[in-house]
Amino acid sequence: MDRESDLYTIGQLAQCAGVSARTVRFWSDRGVLPPVGRSSGGYRLYDAVSVARLELILTLRDLGLGLNAVGALLAKQVTLADLAAAHVKALDAEIRTLQLRRTVLHTVTRRQSTTEEMTLMNKLARLSAQERQRIIDDFVDHAFDGTADPDSAVIADWMRELPAELIEDPTDEQIDAWLELAELVADEDFRQKFRAMVLSAAAHDPRLEFGLNIRPLVLAHAGSAEERGVAPDSVEGRETLHRIVPADLPVEEAAALLTWLEMVADSRIERYWQLLSTLNATDAGPPAVPAFAWLLAAMRAHPFP
Repeated sequence: MDRESDLYTIGQLAQCAGVSARTVRFWSDRGVLPPVGRSSGGYRLYDAVSVARLELILTLRDLGLGLNAVGALLAKQVTLADLAAAHVKALDAEIRTLQLRRTVLHTVTRRQSTTEEMTLMNKLARLSAQERQRIIDDFVDHAFDGTADPDSAVIADWMRELPAELIEDPTDEQIDAWLELAELVADEDFRQKFRAMVLSAAAHDPRLEFGLNIRPLVLAHAGSAEERGVAPDSVEGRETLHRIVPADLPVEEAAALLTWLEMVADSRIERYWQLLSTLNATDAGPPAVPAFAWLLAAMRAHPFP
């Protein structure tokens, strides 16, 4: 300190703050730590306020704030509270990125993944919640485009439900679910099959109503037959079929029901719901497709007169 003026040289200020003179000179050169005067020899001088200002700069830098942010605060272009809030958001984003990297690397280690799977896994993990939701929204929007009935809207909302964030350490099952779901909703054949079902429902196709009405019978009788290994084309298979579908069902209605069953017996449709349940950690319930597939095979094996 200059005893006559109570001012500090760069070296003295650096010593007070416990940093190098080079650091003080850097901040002074950038304009955020301006000198209050010059010595007779032309050296920069600083006062007690400069000491406090330097300590604040060092604190902000320790918190990870950038040069521009520190300069704006010291120039009173922003408040400390605003700056802190912005920095919290930045830190949260950085933490999330590191957690995702850890998740991918941990999963790759556990699963001994291939290079291709790791690349896709990393891509999905790094997507924001909004971007992951957009993958599903695009599929649902395509499926329900042009429909306006309330029932379709409710189903569409169910189909959009995803967890807000990937969990920090997802299980192999959840990783598999994300990879499979992303691939499934991008499959054009599946997209068209699902849209055909939606349009059938939106048009109040009688096949849908009839199919829903017989669903309990399908699960009870066809489900039981499938589990017991009863062949759909056997005599017992025909008897089971007629417990579900009346033997005197008109040919036209039987043909329409057969067409509808060909849609609902697609295992990919049920798989979509199973994958959503896995990601949301909910119970998908027992599979229904095997029972409907058995009924479809039985109707093909025993044509209606």
